[in-house]
Amino acid sequence: QLDGDDAFIVHCDLDRLLPETDPPNRQITIGFGCFLELIRQSAAEKGFRAEIVPFPEGEPFPQLDERPIARVQLIEDTSVAREPLFDHVLGRRTNRAPYDLSRTVPQFELDKIADAAASNVAAETISDEQTVAALRTLTQEAWRIEWSTAHTRNESIVVTRIGKAEINNNPYGLALSGAVPDALAGAGLLTREKMDTPGTPAYDEALKFYERACASAMAYACIKTTTNTRADQLDTGRAWVRMQLMANALGISFHPLSQALQEFLEMREPYIRAHEILGAVNGETVQMLSRLGYASEPAPAPRETLE
Repeated sequence: QLDGDDAFIVHCDLDRLLPETDPPNRQITIGFGCFLELIRQSAAEKGFRAEIVPFPEGEPFPQLDERPIARVQLIEDTSVAREPLFDHVLGRRTNRAPYDLSRTVPQFELDKIADAAASNVAAETISDEQTVAALRTLTQEAWRIEWSTAHTRNESIVVTRIGKAEINNNPYGLALSGAVPDALAGAGLLTREKMDTPGTPAYDEALKFYERACASAMAYACIKTTTNTRADQLDTGRAWVRMQLMANALGISFHPLSQALQEFLEMREPYIRAHEILGAVNGETVQMLSRLGYASEPAPAPRETLE
């Protein structure tokens, strides 16, 4: 919402929330933090300072509501330093493919990813074999729970776009495109109904694809916060997108694995174990977890038009 000549107000489209997999709207708030960090970087690129006031009408709990997420004022300021990470914004990708099991991620590059967070959060990377093995097992289990639980699986399937025509008509959500999905869709073997039916090839292949991805993690990145306020969640997003930009700058594939951190009832046991494995103590919240490794770069995700 435009506000005068030099500001705008950011609201959440409440019709696009995911109440089954993200009941407290924590993950969507992290997404807004990513957006606000990219706004800050973009403004600096054009010689403006983005003054961001989060939740100007108060933090909405327990879910997001009509109150704004942030107010952003753009103030011309030639002294603002440009953000070097901005060079990689258009190259940022989420790579869901299985990673190369023969290539380890160098520790000095993992350190660069953690250091890029530069925010009021605890960011770290993990590469020791024991913890990586534990997280591989945990993330596969968490994915199986999300996919085998009808109400969480269905929520993802509803926003899945199969084939180019669907993606072009609704260029957000989960896109399935390429020669294989297009061929399966054309033959009637890949539909939302079949993906939502246990025992069908479409259901089983979706399950196995993500299991293979989780099993191929070569390292991890995570963010923890001492509390779990909406401001913490925005800070997480701002740090998270910076970490991903650094990973992409280094040629390291990056794939958030949110399942074990989700707050729906069926995920309770993996949620507790994730916090134990990642050393979240004294009430800390693990806000984000991502697998790292190497794979061929995917195509950019579809985006809605400016209008």
